[in-house]
Amino acid sequence: MNIALWIAQGLLAAIFLFAGGMKLILPIEEMTKQLPLPGLFLRFIAVCEVLGAIGLILPWLLGLRPGLTPLAAAGLVIIMIGATALTLATAGITMALIPLVVGILAAFVAYGRWRLAPRGQSL
Repeated sequence: MNIALWIAQGLLAAIFLFAGGMKLILPIEEMTKQLPLPGLFLRFIAVCEVLGAIGLILPWLLGLRPGLTPLAAAGLVIIMIGATALTLATAGITMALIPLVVGILAAFVAYGRWRLAPRGQSL
């Protein structure tokens, strides 16, 4: 289970670092053309995604405040609920499956690190 959780954490960290990084790099005007949301809100989401990606890996890996890892995953679940709802409203059911699956994977990490894998099994 610990290996599966680390694989999921690594995959999620890569996804959210990329998604958040792109939202931070792109000009606000470009992002608002693609997404019907205010530019500053998109920047806020970008910062949350990057911090969530860092929170998925570092606390558990370093053993410093490992309780932050399931909290980071839970925060990313909340972001993915919003992304799924927005994608359903704008792009349809098939495109909404992507944020839904990412959200389920984040929920797996949140639950797994909170309940299934005690801190002693980190590596």
